[in-house]
Amino acid sequence: MSDAESVLDVRERDDPPFPVISDALDELGSDERLRLVNDFEPVPLYDVLADRGFEHETERVDDDEWHVTIEHA
Repeated sequence: MSDAESVLDVRERDDPPFPVISDALDELGSDERLRLVNDFEPVPLYDVLADRGFEHETERVDDDEWHVTIEHA
């Protein structure tokens, strides 16, 4: 696991967050991690991550805060 981690907080977005998440995944280097911060568990994203060759760990931080750490498999 790398020490290079970027954070993408999509809780305050007015538009659908998936395009922004997808762009962040496209830019994620093989030795980097992305921490996605969301206000719900993004279960539909998990299959997309697997299909694109990513692993993830999900942590519920609060009732309305979830962190998903994403990296290349």
